[in-house]
Amino acid sequence: MNPQSRGIWDAAECALLLIDYQDNVLAAVFEQDRRVIELNVSTIARMAQRFDIPVVLSTVGVEMGASDPVLPSLSAALPGVEVIDRSHMNAWEDPVFVDAVKATGRKKLVIGGIVTSVCVTFPAISARADGYEVAVLADAIGDGTKEEHDIAVMRLVQAGAVPMTTLAMMAEWFRDWKSPIADHAREVWVPYREKWAALKRGPEQYEPTGLIAAGGLRPGTRVRADAG
Repeated sequence: MNPQSRGIWDAAECALLLIDYQDNVLAAVFEQDRRVIELNVSTIARMAQRFDIPVVLSTVGVEMGASDPVLPSLSAALPGVEVIDRSHMNAWEDPVFVDAVKATGRKKLVIGGIVTSVCVTFPAISARADGYEVAVLADAIGDGTKEEHDIAVMRLVQAGAVPMTTLAMMAEWFRDWKSPIADHAREVWVPYREKWAALKRGPEQYEPTGLIAAGGLRPGTRVRADAG
């Protein structure tokens, strides 16, 4: 029985789609630790590079002057990967983005993005409608509130997308510690878990704000989890 017939997400069959990981977009996330989201997406990106998994990287609104570029940590993890900038909220409505996905030749798409209910959900559901298998990295994505994130994940599951975590996806990509690509996993795995554990020990929370910050407070102002 081959991996595809078992529903396994094999590295040789996957493409990684990363959408709208930009500072100003990430600032819209208030009830999840943005640092953990950023760590997870940069880690999965590094693993994809080591496993020769094609990556489609996209932003929204940069050329229009309305948004920030890709997070520096993610850019560093993906040297040489061209960024596709869009005006569409649904990346699947952008012909250049869809052509880039088709050019990978892969039918299993692993998707991460900000925010869950829009920039992840819209293209994931559209890709499903076009016959692709889709997994979403539930711990590398986020939304304004945890409720919005959770409901969006429920919608994704109803549409046939598979929720995964960063660690589980990395493990599923190689699955065998004797495989030729396992050494690459070892290079990433231990430092990732150390950084992840440190962030979890000192979680960070944020003051919710509207689109226009009140009283001069910038959107996404950070506060410590133990702040009074």
